[in-house]
Amino acid sequence: MSVGSYYKQSAAGGMITIQARPEDLAFLKRMAELTPKAAAAAQRRAINKTLGWLRTHIARAVSQQERIAQRAVRQRLRSYAPKGGESSGKLWFGINPIEASRIGRPRQGRAGVSVAGRRYRGAFYGRVYGSGEDIWIRTASKHFNAKDYPAAELTSNPKARRGSMDAEMYHRFPLAKAKVLLDDVRPLFDSWVRRVDQRLLELLKQELNFELLKLIKRGGNGR
Repeated sequence: MSVGSYYKQSAAGGMITIQARPEDLAFLKRMAELTPKAAAAAQRRAINKTLGWLRTHIARAVSQQERIAQRAVRQRLRSYAPKGGESSGKLWFGINPIEASRIGRPRQGRAGVSVAGRRYRGAFYGRVYGSGEDIWIRTASKHFNAKDYPAAELTSNPKARRGSMDAEMYHRFPLAKAKVLLDDVRPLFDSWVRRVDQRLLELLKQELNFELLKLIKRGGNGR
């Protein structure tokens, strides 16, 4: 039996499933007996709108808590709308460490790199191995501290791919890439999933009323 919306988490991410609670489905079931297509359309739109609502609020909450640009958070969110006869939608959020270069606009200074209120002394912002620009620090630097670079991606064998590496970066190896942990966002999912059922019910009522108005205008022949 459906228990309403719920959240499951794993090491790499969290999945929120959005679906109505059994006690909220009575009106939908009665309408479905009379106009199944209209009821299904109302439920599908309500779920899709709830997904959009949840995506917006989670992106905002994570951005504020972790000081990360919302565009970077939204890239970690994936919505799965209901298909066919499905009665639930899903929202997935990846919580693997995120590159510090993506949480805001990196600024290179003499002392290092700053981004979204974080400072990486002794670091530089540039390309390594021809990839996109990231924030790196030489592990031999006096400013390097492994505690300041959690889940750092170490690069220590430039000769293996020397041909594809930017020449000016060669002397800087070995390097550590700056990343930001997202483990602390897990409680946010528990917080927002508790609000989903109420929001879904509100939108479901709106969409059912919309379908009813359409049926009334057509004289009730909405099968």
